[in-house]
Amino acid sequence: MTVLERILQLRLERNWSEYRLSEESGIAQTTISSWFKKDIYPSIPSLEKICKAYDISMAQFFNFDNEPVSLSPEQNELLENWNRLSGEQKTAVLNLLKTI
Repeated sequence: MTVLERILQLRLERNWSEYRLSEESGIAQTTISSWFKKDIYPSIPSLEKICKAYDISMAQFFNFDNEPVSLSPEQNELLENWNRLSGEQKTAVLNLLKTI
C-alpha cells in the first residue's frame, strides 16, 4: 500500500470527503487533490497534519496491516521530543540527520 492509498483508505473509513480532510488537516483541498492527480507524496509536515486530523500517530499511519506497533523506550523518547519541536526546529533536525 502506498502513502496515497493509505490516506484514501483512512478518509473512506471515516466517510470524509477531500474537503473534510482539508478542513480537519488545514491543508488546502487543491493540494490534497494534486497529490492524487500528479501521484506525488505529501511532505512529512503534511503527513503530520493528516495524522493529526485522523487522530493517529505516524506509526499508526504506516502500520498498513494494523498490527500492534511496539517502540523501544529510546524511540518513544525521540517521538515525544520530536512532537515538542517547532516546524523550524524539525527542519533543522532533519537537515542535521541528512548530513550525518
